[in-house]
Amino acid sequence: MRNRLMKHQLIRTLVELRGNPRACVYTEPLWGLSMNLCLPYASVYMLTFGMSDSQVGIVASVYMFSQTIFAFLSGAIVDKLGRRKSTAIFDFLSWSLPCLIWAFSQGFWFFVVAALLNGMMKVPTVSWDCLLIEDAPKDKITRIYSLVILAGNLSALFAPISSVLVAKLTLVPAIRILYINAFIVMTLKLLLLYKFSTETAVGRVRQEATRGKSLGELLSGYKDAARKIRTSKGTIFAIVISILVEIVAMLGSTFWQIIVSRRIGVPDELLPIFPMAKSIIAIILFFTVISRIRQASLKGPLYGGFLSGIIGCVLLISVPGTSILGYLLLSVSLVFDALGGAVLGTLRESLVAIYAEPSDRSNILALLQTTVMLVSVPFGYIGGMLSDISRALPFVLCIALLMLGMLATALFYRNTKSRV
Repeated sequence: MRNRLMKHQLIRTLVELRGNPRACVYTEPLWGLSMNLCLPYASVYMLTFGMSDSQVGIVASVYMFSQTIFAFLSGAIVDKLGRRKSTAIFDFLSWSLPCLIWAFSQGFWFFVVAALLNGMMKVPTVSWDCLLIEDAPKDKITRIYSLVILAGNLSALFAPISSVLVAKLTLVPAIRILYINAFIVMTLKLLLLYKFSTETAVGRVRQEATRGKSLGELLSGYKDAARKIRTSKGTIFAIVISILVEIVAMLGSTFWQIIVSRRIGVPDELLPIFPMAKSIIAIILFFTVISRIRQASLKGPLYGGFLSGIIGCVLLISVPGTSILGYLLLSVSLVFDALGGAVLGTLRESLVAIYAEPSDRSNILALLQTTVMLVSVPFGYIGGMLSDISRALPFVLCIALLMLGMLATALFYRNTKSRV
């Protein structure tokens, strides 16, 4: 049994990881002992302060706006400071610090300030991605991203801790404690990653090339990156897929808790059970389905991911209430949502890594993230307005976006000879 397990592609990749990829993947489960304990309650927590669905949507849009600004600046920052230092500094500013604000929040404006800081996470998104893959074998990129997402799902197994605290302390005191815990664990995570990682080879070259240059001079380097994006159909396709997946993920993470709690009627203390179940399903899928995806042929998996997401949304908005049938439909929707999310989450990152020019990766990632955020910004507010009308409507919007993803996939593979 042990020999068979060690022969599995994902397990073998995990064991064979060295250097920065190993440091990044091995510290990733700490995310689950911090933010994943809070996220199942994030939107419902905001509602307890008297905020409306529209205000929750506004906070989501502020978060996306902040991400847009820092996504644009991220390439220059990451080249100037280096991948390793940028990750440590901006992980603290974008995650550790907001956790303290959320923990002691008193209402709408606290969440707005936290969202502005949280938007800085686009800097470590770029720097961490560079740290993860710049020294990694290119033929293992898809498996490495699978391990990262798998680590996030494994860590969600700690979700029952949230249920127990909410059941014993009620929602607000329990979530305040969990955010304080998140501050401690996230800070530990960034310190461990800093200790066990080194600056990448490309990062050292970029630091030397940017030495003595101003931020304005560094930003002017985006021109070459923009030209490389415009001339690469693969990169443009990766951006389109990233935009659609980002918006759907944002709408889902913001309004899933609200529809399940306020429309379907699931008790607050049970909310973390469903993300935990979704994570268990995703783990099984990674070892049985996603590990079989071949990096040389991503067309079929993309279709499958979008279709699974559509089925999950249709089932979710069809749930009649907390009857046996309702819980059954909700559970089945989780299966399709888990499959769609796991596949699309892996493939969006893989497409970017495959098509981005290695020598200018940080600038290309910065422009990509900026474009994704610029398009995504209005959708938090749009989702909030739709949710005020009917809590099913944000997921109707998700269905439309996922269908656009299938159309984009069809057009790309019709016009290219590449099977990737």
